[in-house]
Amino acid sequence: MNKPNILFITTDQQRYDTIHAHGYEFMHTPNLDRLAHEGCSYTHAFSPNPVCIPARHNILCGLPCKEHTFDDNYFDDSHQIPYDLPTFAQILSDAGYDTIAVGKMHFQPYRRHNGFHRLLLMDEIPRFREDDEYALYLKEKYPHLQSLHGVRHALYMQPQQSLVKEEDHGSSWVAKETINYLKNKSKDKPFMLWAGFIAPHPPFDVPASYAEMYKGKAIPKPSITKTTLSTLAEENKNIADYPNMETLMRARELYYASISFVDKNIGLILDQLEAMGELDNTLILFTSDHGEMLGDLGTYQKFLPYDPSCRVPMILRYPGKVKPNTFCDDFVDLNDILPTFLDAANVPYPSNKELPGASLLKNEKDRSMQYVEHQHGARRWVSLRRGSFKYNYYYGGPREELFDLQNDPQETENLLETKPEAYNAKRLELRRDLIAHEKKWGLEGCIVNDDFVSYPDFTLNFYRECNPPFFPSHLAHEEECQQLWPLEKELLAAIKDEPVVDLNKLDLDYFATRHVLNKEELLKHADDNQPAKK
Repeated sequence: MNKPNILFITTDQQRYDTIHAHGYEFMHTPNLDRLAHEGCSYTHAFSPNPVCIPARHNILCGLPCKEHTFDDNYFDDSHQIPYDLPTFAQILSDAGYDTIAVGKMHFQPYRRHNGFHRLLLMDEIPRFREDDEYALYLKEKYPHLQSLHGVRHALYMQPQQSLVKEEDHGSSWVAKETINYLKNKSKDKPFMLWAGFIAPHPPFDVPASYAEMYKGKAIPKPSITKTTLSTLAEENKNIADYPNMETLMRARELYYASISFVDKNIGLILDQLEAMGELDNTLILFTSDHGEMLGDLGTYQKFLPYDPSCRVPMILRYPGKVKPNTFCDDFVDLNDILPTFLDAANVPYPSNKELPGASLLKNEKDRSMQYVEHQHGARRWVSLRRGSFKYNYYYGGPREELFDLQNDPQETENLLETKPEAYNAKRLELRRDLIAHEKKWGLEGCIVNDDFVSYPDFTLNFYRECNPPFFPSHLAHEEECQQLWPLEKELLAAIKDEPVVDLNKLDLDYFATRHVLNKEELLKHADDNQPAKK
């Protein structure tokens, strides 16, 4: 039996409600629509830990953070996958596949191969330019550039446009490198290729050619909570710094535009596969590592138990095995990816560890409920979805939430706050099931005497995204350092065609006091750079 090629395409931070063919008609996604029409769309796909690094290590191992050690983002190499945990890349490499990862992987340590034969990496903020193939690519054309994927810090979630041409954007680079591999791949081996796009992860730095795509369109407005939020969600609100709804809605436009730009590049990859005659010999799985709150409930980014954060799009195309133009409403998640790849390749899992996921090509798993987790200690929460009800338990406090997503799909009303007596039986039912699941799959020490442990709630920490580029501080040659633009100049260049951004309304003092930006220097040149604001 011939083994299929496997093409795994991921975006970063793409919420579930962003594909036209899935019923979100304001979106322009013709190539993802094509995948949906030719494959199966999973309408209730979840990230089992809605943060970049944990989610990606779940994908690699098919196991939760209890096993791979990443319960949150860790960037200091203090955590890594235990060497006795097989990854899908290692298993497929051992089975004769040619394996390559292109784009954003977010492995830790950064260049650990995790079983892939080759890595062509593109990280958001690489520590060393020499470790990042995309950074080296940009060095040849844009030696002055520090902010490789849009301006972070003061503009992290603000409207902005790309500092590079469309053909040099990170989304274009992933497609070009993927296509280059396909053109030159071995004819003697099946391939396993992971193409990882950074978009639509902020900054939302779309090329100018896509910046107006959603302007004036009737795009969704953010939901508003009717009940109180957790300390974690309240803390989360500070990540963004939108002075008004106009600015937030413009950021939403650019978020959607970045997805449409990725879609274009996915189309180029599909066209190349088709031109080679390999399209129908290839299993294609598309998904994202987690979602983006995008202002819903007044919150941003991820790491929250609400659907915009932890629910993702997922499409599987595999001719002859997956019925085209179908929808599956079962609960599936990123833990199902490793078993699916191994099943398609007819390769056994070489470990005695029990996997929480199961192949999407078979109907062997009870998919009646969905478990999601994040972090540890007082910041840890776990969530269980069964039917239309979702129960969230926060260890800090502790705090509980219950939502009826059939009648409240935007999760705006915590029923344990508004109708506690009426919903106590449902609370107890889901709490019991969540305790059992947490006892089996959660972190050690979370369940004692068959009940959740609890901690005093943590103190809200006011913070904004403050990471400047890392690699400039590690450049070895003074000549390279002297070529770099100041961050203030990059910031002004990124917003020169975004008049909605008013620097006087941003919290520049926060970044100035942390020595990221020179506020006086920035404002001195702001009027010259943005004449519309004079």
